[in-house]
This record gives sequence, structure tokens and C-alpha cells, in this order.
Amino acid sequence: MRKILIIIVLLPMLGGLGWWYFREQSLPDYGPAYREYAYVTNGKSNTVSVIDLRTFEPAKTIPAGVEPTGVAANGMKNEIYVVNTGSNNVSVIDAERNAVVATIGVHGKPYFIDVSEDGKRAYVANSGSANVSVIDLEKRVVIGNVRVGLGPGLARVSPDGATVVVSNRGDNTVSVIDAKALRVRTTLPVCQHPEDIAIMPDSSKAFVACSGSSQVASIALYNSKKSGESNGDHVLALLDVGRTPVNLALKPDGGEMIVCDYDSDSISIIETARDEVGSSMLIGQHPTRGIVTRDNSRLYTSNFGSDSIAVYDIDLGRRIATVAVGSRPDGLALSQDQNYLLVLDTQAGDVTVIQKRTPRKLEPTEYSLLTMIPVGVQPNGIVVKAFMVGGAGKK
Repeated sequence: MRKILIIIVLLPMLGGLGWWYFREQSLPDYGPAYREYAYVTNGKSNTVSVIDLRTFEPAKTIPAGVEPTGVAANGMKNEIYVVNTGSNNVSVIDAERNAVVATIGVHGKPYFIDVSEDGKRAYVANSGSANVSVIDLEKRVVIGNVRVGLGPGLARVSPDGATVVVSNRGDNTVSVIDAKALRVRTTLPVCQHPEDIAIMPDSSKAFVACSGSSQVASIALYNSKKSGESNGDHVLALLDVGRTPVNLALKPDGGEMIVCDYDSDSISIIETARDEVGSSMLIGQHPTRGIVTRDNSRLYTSNFGSDSIAVYDIDLGRRIATVAVGSRPDGLALSQDQNYLLVLDTQAGDVTVIQKRTPRKLEPTEYSLLTMIPVGVQPNGIVVKAFMVGGAGKK
């Protein structure tokens, strides 16, 4: 069993000054076939850094295309997909070998990639060519390029795999693609500069953050398998939130969605069933990303302007801790056991690893700055992949 010296930051639930102490932490044992890696795209190094989350040490640096940005994992097989904005292609990484095994050309200026839950398809919005490339991940070929609106930033596939929602930043619309027919089913005018997208677990509704008008659009998605849904795709509501909403973090149970309002230094909480903004509160300077734990209890936000992470207790409805990290934190990911938060420090060029310890009764919540791991220049995307060698893995 490996041991590591860590610094513990204790932050009482009810506020007050934190305090520090040192202790030796034993990392858990893993079976010989178990692997768990974090993959980080380094936009200005043209590489992908691989971090071994069994030891929290760098494992490998993989050459990628030009200006790698978005990254996603396949939940059904041990592959990672990296979008290369500068070279207009997607690198396929074999997670067992940690090597690029294929390169798939797409169209102009792609930034993000989304993978269907069955692991068979990926969708890439090409912002420079106003279309979405549809990739067959078994054959590793593009099977279609669907024309959408201007400047598409993100294409998000619904959990049931039937629908792809695309935010078109250039003409303030949302394209809804029928994934089976590979055609646009509906084009909806929404609010100004639509960007991030979240889709409900039952695929019934999508939410789109509009950074230019400080709103979130709620969109009903047509489902031919459900009777009574004859109205097709349509906008249900435009919800006013804080200034410059840039990120949507949906609770796994779908009941609430947290909006990071960059220029209001706040989060807005949307009650998804009623399409209502339930509350908003200050969270930190320029929050850019949020992530919710699997048990729906904690929200972590990266505060880009204050070099910190905020910890928000969803049940209590308040921030319970703030943890200092490296400069300009942005992307976030959680380890498979949810006990470690990985933070991309975009200016520092490293990944901060924060450990969470569940407190005993009446003890303060404890967060430990486990380590800071150097990666490449301008890290901008991160994904975690856990799997058994020779078998299918988990995202």
C-alpha cells in the first residue's frame, strides 16, 4: 500500500477560520487488472496528459493533433476521443495502451465531442463549417455531416440516443437533430449566444445556457415512443438567471440544475420540472464549471477569477467550503469513487487533486490538497476513465 504526505484543510460547516495539519495518507489497494486514468488535453502543447489515479502520478504524454480541446470517454469500451481544433480531426486513444490508434477527420473548428450512452456514435459540432459530424465509433468513420445553424458550439446527444441538440452561437438558434434519420428535425430561435446544453435523464427536455442574454432556455423534446406528444420540439420557457451563464450542471436525479453565472459571481438553481429559478447565491469570483456528485449531495464549482474551488451543500442550500487551487481553474472531474476532485488550472498548467473525507458526527467537513500534478500548456479538457483491462469500462 502506497503512502503519501498530504496537507489537510479543515473548514467548519458553519464558517470560521480553517486550520492546517500534516498527516500520512494510505492510498487504497487495487486489483491487478484495474485501471483508472484522467486524460487532459493540452491546447498549446498538442498533447494529452495521462494521470494514473491509482497513484496520482503522471503516467504518459500522448501526442495528439493541433490544439486539442474537447475530450470524452466511451462508456462501453476502453477508448478516449480527443477533438483537435487546429487540425479539424478527432484522435482515438486506446485506454489500455494509452496510444492513439486512429485519427478521424471532421470539418472546420470543432471544439467538443459527445458520445452516445450505447458507445456506438459520437457527435462533433464544427463551429467553422456550420455542421455536425456524426461518427460511427465501431468503424471509426464519419457517416454523415448534418447542416445546422451558424457557429455551432456544442452537440449534445440525449440519454436515449434518439436526439441531438445543437447550440448555434452565430444565429441564436438551437438545432434538434433526429439521430436515426441524420437530419435536422426542428430549428428553434432561442436567446442570445446559446452555448452549454444539459438534457434530462428521461430525454424529455433540454436546457440551453445563453451567455449573451443571461437566460436559460427550456426546450421540450419530441419523443415518438411516448403517446400524447404531438407538439414536437418547442421552447417551453426562457428563464432569467445571473449575468453570463456559461455552464449547466444537472443533478443526476434530474430534479435541479445549477447554472454558473460568470459575471454575477453566483449560481442559479433551476427546478427542472417546473421551469422555475428557485434561488441564486454568490459562490466565488467568475465561476466557470460545476459538477455534482453521484449522490446528488455536493456541487463543486471552479472559480476562475479567485483561484479557488467552492463546495456547495445542495441539501443545506449553502456554500460550506472554499479551497485554494492553482491559477485560473476551469475544467473539473471526479474520480470513480467520488472521493477525489480533479481541477484543471489553465494558467498554471497543472491539475490540482482535492480529497474529500466524509466526517464523523459533529466533525467539520475535511478537504485535503492531495497533490498538484504538472501537465502541458493550457490544459482545457479532462475526463476520467475507470475500467478492467480486457473488458468494458465506466466513464
